[in-house]
Amino acid sequence: MSSDVSIWLQNQFYNRLVGSVLPLSWFAPKAPRPDELSAPEGRLSLQVVSHCWQYAHLSLFQLSSLVNHPPRHCDLTYTLFYAQEDIAMCKLVEHFSGLQIDTIAWNFQVMPKNELFRRAIGRHRASLSSQAHWIWFADCDLIFHEGCLDSVAKAVTGQQTGLVFPDHEGITDLLQPDHPMLNQSIDEQGTVDIDTSLFQRNNITKAKGAFQIVHGDVARAVGYCGSIKLYQQPSERWRKTYEDTVFRRVIEYDGKPIKVSGLYRIRHAEKGRYAKNSSLSRIRGGIRQATDKPHSE
Repeated sequence: MSSDVSIWLQNQFYNRLVGSVLPLSWFAPKAPRPDELSAPEGRLSLQVVSHCWQYAHLSLFQLSSLVNHPPRHCDLTYTLFYAQEDIAMCKLVEHFSGLQIDTIAWNFQVMPKNELFRRAIGRHRASLSSQAHWIWFADCDLIFHEGCLDSVAKAVTGQQTGLVFPDHEGITDLLQPDHPMLNQSIDEQGTVDIDTSLFQRNNITKAKGAFQIVHGDVARAVGYCGSIKLYQQPSERWRKTYEDTVFRRVIEYDGKPIKVSGLYRIRHAEKGRYAKNSSLSRIRGGIRQATDKPHSE
């Protein structure tokens, strides 16, 4: 049996049987229940945890949004995992780590490439070490525009639940690599910005992937699938994130929607994590465009 087939079968096992046929206690420590969670008020601390592999052109927008529109009513720790082999990303890290923002603590974490390719590894490490009240497990193509993080802090204040998610985002059409938005020059601050009129509202109906904002007490108690060997195993290529579903199952929180403003995402046709012009890249790009449904999150 090939390694890929074995991994696929294990993914099916965890996604279909854990918590339904098999007890959760076999696979993860129990997450705190709502009445056991702290409900901090006043000035909150948030943490964004992001990964980037060959998406520097998109990560530039995320990092720029934090510099251009930093939170004013909460404090942010921004954790970004990246690999030394990603030269463009290393240049971004060098640039942004030199920018001092009063309400932001930069936490750039270089990882071996094979650990970066299994996103749950970084998310698990960040979970156990975090001191934040709430942790947003994000992707590097999200843009935290004006008022975004402050709106999150306001929405979660006093909340006693383990998981929330933004109720909507603004999205672009599916952009090709030569689109002007993806080929901007940086300004005097060394940042770029977006024209928000080019984005359309997209409702988000459930917590998943980049839309999981987890209570810090839950993250520190359970981690991110840390007790499931498959999801802490390095990989020689980027792995689809089946573990997100398993994570929500083991913490036993489906997620509550919260009103968030200023959240945007640039939708892009070319996946940076696959080799350019490879057969896999062309096939995936064709499927992505053929099945494009811009308002189906």
